[in-house]
Amino acid sequence: MPFVFKAFQELTVDELYDILQLRSEIFVVEQTCIYNDLDGFDKEAVHLLSKKEGRIIAYARLLKPGTRFANFSIGRVVVKESERGTGLGIELMNAAKNYIINELGATKIKISAQSYLQRFYENLGFHIVTEIYLEDGIPHYGMVFEVNNHVR
Repeated sequence: MPFVFKAFQELTVDELYDILQLRSEIFVVEQTCIYNDLDGFDKEAVHLLSKKEGRIIAYARLLKPGTRFANFSIGRVVVKESERGTGLGIELMNAAKNYIINELGATKIKISAQSYLQRFYENLGFHIVTEIYLEDGIPHYGMVFEVNNHVR
């Protein structure tokens, strides 16, 4: 599945709409979580997306250090429900990690992971660095991927 990396200014109006629609579909409706998705970080982010038949089916937001966390971070990771179980989520996260490491020079990547996805992220090389905490009413762990502990 091809992935595209775009700065906020490079997104088309349709892409931005589809991203926000997908994030809302999953994070607000599916997870029944009322929160402010438009947190001000999108304008600073690199947006990673994958399309199928012209529609965005997978997405992640990549942030530079000092935006949300002290380190580079990956957030708003989402795969359309119809595409889950295909390995697309693994491909998406690997593409995000590789871009941040190889293009931006990261040595550490932080995520705020929903606790039910702990094993998914551990299988991708992340490890827990915080106690469990609530974010928008959902249990999360702070997790980190350290390049020094993995082969590039």
